[in-house]
Amino acid sequence: MMTTHLPETGHPLADTVARFVWLLPLLPLLGFLINGVLALTSAATIGPDDPSAGHDHHDDAGAAHGAGHDDHAAHGHGHDDHHPVRHTYAGIVSLVGPGVLLAAFGLAVAIFLAMKGTKMEEPYVLELFRWMPVGDLKINAAFQLDPLSMVMVMIITGIGSLIHIFSVGYMQDDPGYPRYFAYLNLFVFFMLLLVLGANYPLMFVGWEGVGLCSYLLIGFWFSEEANANAGKKAFIVNRIGDFGFLIAMFLLFANIGTLDYVGVAEAASKLPVGGAVITAICLFFFLGCTGKSAQIPLYVWLPDAMAGPTPVSALIHAATMVTAGVYLIARSSILFSMAPTASLTVALVGGLTALFAATIGLKQWDIKKVLAYSTVSQLGYMFVGVGVGAYTAGVFHLMTHAFFKALLFLGSGSVIFAMHRAYHATHNHDDAQDMRNMGGLRKFMPVTWALMWIATLAIAGIPPFAGFFSKDEILGTVFARANAGPLSTASLLGIPGHSVLLLVYVIGLASALLTAIYMTRMMIYTFHGPNRTGAAEQPHLAEAPWIMTGPLIVLGVLSAFGGWLNLPELLPIGPIGTLEHWLEPVVGAATARMAGAGEHVAVNTEWVLIGVAVAIAVVGMSIAFARLKPALLVPKSASPEAEGFAKVLEHKYYVDEFYDDAVVQPLKGLSSTVLWKGVDAGIIDGLFVNGSAAVTRALGWLGAQVQSGQVGTYAWVLVIGVLALLGAFTSGR
Repeated sequence: MMTTHLPETGHPLADTVARFVWLLPLLPLLGFLINGVLALTSAATIGPDDPSAGHDHHDDAGAAHGAGHDDHAAHGHGHDDHHPVRHTYAGIVSLVGPGVLLAAFGLAVAIFLAMKGTKMEEPYVLELFRWMPVGDLKINAAFQLDPLSMVMVMIITGIGSLIHIFSVGYMQDDPGYPRYFAYLNLFVFFMLLLVLGANYPLMFVGWEGVGLCSYLLIGFWFSEEANANAGKKAFIVNRIGDFGFLIAMFLLFANIGTLDYVGVAEAASKLPVGGAVITAICLFFFLGCTGKSAQIPLYVWLPDAMAGPTPVSALIHAATMVTAGVYLIARSSILFSMAPTASLTVALVGGLTALFAATIGLKQWDIKKVLAYSTVSQLGYMFVGVGVGAYTAGVFHLMTHAFFKALLFLGSGSVIFAMHRAYHATHNHDDAQDMRNMGGLRKFMPVTWALMWIATLAIAGIPPFAGFFSKDEILGTVFARANAGPLSTASLLGIPGHSVLLLVYVIGLASALLTAIYMTRMMIYTFHGPNRTGAAEQPHLAEAPWIMTGPLIVLGVLSAFGGWLNLPELLPIGPIGTLEHWLEPVVGAATARMAGAGEHVAVNTEWVLIGVAVAIAVVGMSIAFARLKPALLVPKSASPEAEGFAKVLEHKYYVDEFYDDAVVQPLKGLSSTVLWKGVDAGIIDGLFVNGSAAVTRALGWLGAQVQSGQVGTYAWVLVIGVLALLGAFTSGR
């Protein structure tokens, strides 16, 4: 029976639609169950739905499925002559998969309106049941509604619904269509569990759940070894980070005695500000974030995750899973505001990640890889924001990034869809994701071109598009905190906080410059200049169906105007600081502690900072237009190998190779030689299993010798035994 964990007077939301918050994750879970049954049923009747079943090549590039499989071209797969046949249960799946998300989004909107019309002085906690009452550890399965969780729910269900709708057109002829939507629905279930959980353990369940689903979705076309390896890589790297999350929870409970968000916020004052314990807790939490949100040194899984279907990339890498780390720090803002060293670490690592990934993005040719490193870079920006205590700004950029990055990924999906359709029609074997094989697509895909330019201007930080407002707020706060507040007087490895934050500010500007360059480069090489797809393919290049283009238009509107949700005081063109006021009950106290006294920046200085940020974005785009000559670009097959530093960037600084040589291969050697041959085969099998068997056989042989079948022998043994017993009993007398 569900009970509401409330004060005696009751909560204002208790009698509203908010009491049905448990339906939010239940709806996608229901979708998973239905689509999962359909997937199993189809597998039992027609065989496995893996691409290898019935298809020599997994690129089902038909008229309605031109891009259902993304990376096969890069792996040299051709286009066979089969014609994809729509799945038997496609109609039901197409209704259930997106339908449960749209229903969840509708419920989320209703709950949001109820919260908006209610003065919330404390979160609404709905206790479902007592989960783990063990001694002093009492963990309840409970959902918490507050402004922060509501923002995340709206993003997950809203953007998730658009991605599900896009997937209907993108994946409908894939043999694993029901399985795809089953995984997608399950992923959203765990993501909602992550953001709605009222305590850290429940968040961790969702945290691990999205990790499992990412493995299933990234390796969706598992018959390709590269795709299966990408899924395993994501899963293993995330487990490394999750170890930090677990340690942080142990430390938190040992020192505070609770893992509930409300309890932690109330009891956090027990820990000394800047002490070793609170610093360790926050650093271990951040280790978990580096895995889930792809920060240095655990970022390497995310670019490889592009092996999954493009809508998966949009869902995982734009609006949901990779932002979980940012959400964790925002949720734990009261802890991080008490640990200046840990906060400086978060800001510095975020800044370095933003710059590092941006440099790699300059020389990537796969359109999805460009966006992947862009995601890593923008996540770095978010961590800079929450690291300096600008929790609202970090969440704000999380929101705007969900808008424009989902648009960019889905737009690239439309491009890949068109390229595959053209290549399939002409039996061309070229790489449909390499920008060197594109060019001039503006002529064939004008809607996609216009919408992706909106997203590009947003991510570059050009006003009045969404990314400008959130990115500027982060950079402005970094500059302000460098000159006043507890972070400026703290230190990191002996370096004054003031210097660390100034360095982070400069890194942020450099990253913004590079972002403008590589994103403009992507647009120029994809949509401008002469077409390099081929004369035979050009008649088959066209816009994707409206079920795919429609979500792009919605995301285009959000990318253009989403920044108005938190306008600064300098730009009174609408409601000022809407998101800031909304999140104030959750992060207001922590933000005030991080700001300190005397942080205010003069109005003229703010205008200068805005001008510098905009100028850098404009300069970056101008450099790209001036230096890049798409007319000189040749298709991938005729392109020369990169040389010098360009080759280093193209190979991503050889970090994957370094990890393989320094970590993977030594561990495999250790596992093979020591753990397997030495411990498993030698000690466990050899000593314990085989050794105990040998001892047993020896004892059996000895027993067999006694069992001679001679009555006289048995009589003598009996006599000897009786005498031995008598001797034992009488020897002590």
